Amino acid sequence: MPLSAPAARNKLHHRRIDVQGFERADGQFDIEAELMDTKTYEFHTGNRPMKMGDALHHMRARLTVTEDLLITAAEAVTEAGPYHICDGGAASFAKLTGLQIKAGFLKAANERIGGINGCTHIREFLQQMATVAFQTTYPARARRAEDVQRSSTRLLNTCFAFDSKGSVVKERWPAQYDGD
Repeated sequence: MPLSAPAARNKLHHRRIDVQGFERADGQFDIEAELMDTKTYEFHTGNRPMKMGDALHHMRARLTVTEDLLITAAEAVTEAGPYHICDGGAASFAKLTGLQIKAGFLKAANERIGGINGCTHIREFLQQMATVAFQTTYPARARRAEDVQRSSTRLLNTCFAFDSKGSVVKERWPAQYDGD
């Protein structure tokens, strides 16, 4: 069902975020994200004039992860930012190497690249990148029978659909189902 019809309005800002997952030939996985902000009007950032449609922010990031979501490499670049020094905020992304995407990941990542140690917009990728990493690596984990059981336990009670008393768990993982 679509949203209701909006009131009369003028578009001022557009943010596009694209996150994709890839299986590599070496058995690892690349999770790539891109963010771009544009405006529908001209203005000046203090460092550069902005024409309508110019990228105010344009960042890209890549996490390389194992099947178990251990980050083995991390890199980011700022192709456009409002200030000339903005590209310096991307360098800290490499500090995510060695973290595992699991409960507490965002907090641990923020400790490494938060505040003045990184770029706010690049950090905004992390929630979506973590979700895409999980979804990208799931088929590889599920190929092994013992991982299917471990994955169901990891997913159990993490959202409405995976409620241990719900129909999805009853159908997919009957051994984990604890409803009526």
